[in-house]
Amino acid sequence: MNREALSRLSKDELIEIILAQARQIETLAARVGELEARLGQPPKTPDNSSLAPSRGAKANQPERPRGLRREASVGRAGGGRPLHPDPDRIVEARAKQCPHCASGLEAAAQRPVAVYDKIELPPVHPVVTRVVLHAGRCPCCAALVTATAPVGLEPGSPYGASIAAMALYLRYSHAIGYQRLSGLFDHLFGLKISEGALANLFQRVKPCFDGQVADILARLRRSRLICSDETSARVHGRTQWEWVFQNDAVAVHVIRPSRGRAVASEVLAGHRPTIWVSDLYGAQRGHAERWQLCLAHQLRDCQFAIEAGDVVFAPPLKRLILRAVAIGRRRARLADATLRQYRQTLERRLDTIMASQPTNRHGIRLRKRFGSLREHLFTFITERTAPATNNGSERALRPSVIFRKVTNGFRSEWGRDLFAAVRSVVGTGQRANLSPFAAIRYALANQPVAGIDPLPG
Repeated sequence: MNREALSRLSKDELIEIILAQARQIETLAARVGELEARLGQPPKTPDNSSLAPSRGAKANQPERPRGLRREASVGRAGGGRPLHPDPDRIVEARAKQCPHCASGLEAAAQRPVAVYDKIELPPVHPVVTRVVLHAGRCPCCAALVTATAPVGLEPGSPYGASIAAMALYLRYSHAIGYQRLSGLFDHLFGLKISEGALANLFQRVKPCFDGQVADILARLRRSRLICSDETSARVHGRTQWEWVFQNDAVAVHVIRPSRGRAVASEVLAGHRPTIWVSDLYGAQRGHAERWQLCLAHQLRDCQFAIEAGDVVFAPPLKRLILRAVAIGRRRARLADATLRQYRQTLERRLDTIMASQPTNRHGIRLRKRFGSLREHLFTFITERTAPATNNGSERALRPSVIFRKVTNGFRSEWGRDLFAAVRSVVGTGQRANLSPFAAIRYALANQPVAGIDPLPG
């Protein structure tokens, strides 16, 4: 706006313009102050914040001296693939004559000097069973009688359980999109199955997983310990939230539009566990009698404060937390009375740290935080089943994060819910030493995954 245009405005209009500019200057000044405060701070990394490991910069490996033979080329001592315990066939090769003097060699006098396996995959192709149902007229009443389809060969989708299991496994464990999945079946198995047929197949088997999730939920709602975390998900191009609730026996995934505590209340359905393990997010609090704060997050926050210049509060607190974690690793070998004594010692040392007066603003922030949360730091010391960190929940969500980045989410509500159900079945199966593919096969065969005894090894 130029001078001439301003001269034509009234006094009130000029006042409004000046007030608007003053508000804008105030906002910009606050922003400048915030940016100036950030100057000199250490950069956020996966080691000092909740930044994802994939976003951290990796240092370059040092160059190898030239002229030296690479160790990888000669292999490692004692390495090598073990021989298969049950080979399909054995080929015995014996020398017939000496290559130097052409003398004949007796087979009985020779002994094995080298034994190794050669492995190939057989040609894979679909096994197609054609079912022909015959019909005939009853000689008594002239009614047309059609033969009953054999069990497992009923009319309907032509794709059997083995194809469904493979498609689910590749889709939800390896994040393969519909187009690539259709091409994979064609190129590797010689089976032409369209993207629409894959979607119909997934919808058809979804009730199998819904039933499994109901059983898993029932067991979760009887659990004494629950660990929980959440991450974002994309549904219909909008952000929703995937929650995981897990322990050593089960894992439950749900995807909801909300990140609020109502989701946890819905999953728990009135159940109140003894111990809850989570990070500081407010919606994760207050669901159990006791709470274990994730110490991995606190260690990273301490590291950031140290890098930002705090020398009073964060360094001793970090050492104390690391000491507590080391004690937690030895819980199985320690008596209950010993653990109680250890916790009392940790609390006394924490009293000393809390009495310090940090001057760095990050140290002040941490001291204020633990002033209200200190009782939740060392719950795991005397609660043997409680982990010191929530890393188990973060590991449970990692495949979902990869799936979101590769596929960009879901285009339907049922697809969202099926993904959460498959992740629940796979996660629960892994706790019983079932592979993801085996857990999916269990679900399709209506065999329970929750509550089965862990398999050896």
